Amino acid sequence: MKIIACGSVPTIIAPDKYFTGRVLQTPIIETEAPARLRATLVSFEPGARTHWHTHPLGQTLYVTAGAGLAQTWDGPIQEIRAGDVISFAPGEKHWHGAAPKSAMTHIAMQEALDGIHADWLEAVTPTQYGG
Repeated sequence: MKIIACGSVPTIIAPDKYFTGRVLQTPIIETEAPARLRATLVSFEPGARTHWHTHPLGQTLYVTAGAGLAQTWDGPIQEIRAGDVISFAPGEKHWHGAAPKSAMTHIAMQEALDGIHADWLEAVTPTQYGG
């Protein structure tokens, strides 16, 4: 058994090269091989969002608070809310973040393939975010 004490893992401000707006990330767990799970609590201020990205083995989000938006490359923008579970297929290009006037927090869970959890792409433009 391993217990990670509350407050022992620092929250960071997410880097601008992957996110637009203010986003905080608090790691929950990153397992050691042969396991490959990474889970992170991610808090988006209103209007903040990820850049377009994919995950080699897919991603699951569990929205814990607030309201947000998510979109796949070929799909419409979808509203997401606390209690929703969102799954993206392996390699599916997508973004997710807060709604324009509401903060949103989710737990992001994904596995690594050959040590890679995500492939980051271009920023979501204001036009794309606005629908």
